[in-house]
Amino acid sequence: MLLGKTRKIGRRIEDIEIGEKLTLTEKIEDKDLLLYLGLTNDNNPLFIQHDFAAKTQYGKPIVPSIMLTGIITSAISKYLPGPGSHITKQIISFPTPTYHYSIVEFTFEIKEIIEQLNSIVITVLAQNDQNEIVVEGEFHVTPPIIEK
Repeated sequence: MLLGKTRKIGRRIEDIEIGEKLTLTEKIEDKDLLLYLGLTNDNNPLFIQHDFAAKTQYGKPIVPSIMLTGIITSAISKYLPGPGSHITKQIISFPTPTYHYSIVEFTFEIKEIIEQLNSIVITVLAQNDQNEIVVEGEFHVTPPIIEK
């Protein structure tokens, strides 16, 4: 936690260019799933109970979609455009389930800049280690405005 410390602000809209990309790779571990489930009090057995999930169409436990969304929003807050940015709209789909222990590669790309609204559009595509698309999305983000 950064109590009492000054944090560097993210990039302003004039410092961002269409076509910029960011790629992050995440391995979904049990500790991450248990932390998510504990924080949200989400007790869906599909997410953690192997015997229950084996009886479903998925065959084994899956990662909650909102957890994948959290990885995306975290990357936007940390890197693109970074601290001080705010997501104002998101359109997201999860065409293929993500399973425990998957390695997921997230690719972010600046698709549009709307300077008069101080807004950017970021597309996100995430693929698992079998090159299946697990997340497709579009995020409208307000980059930080630096007060002078």
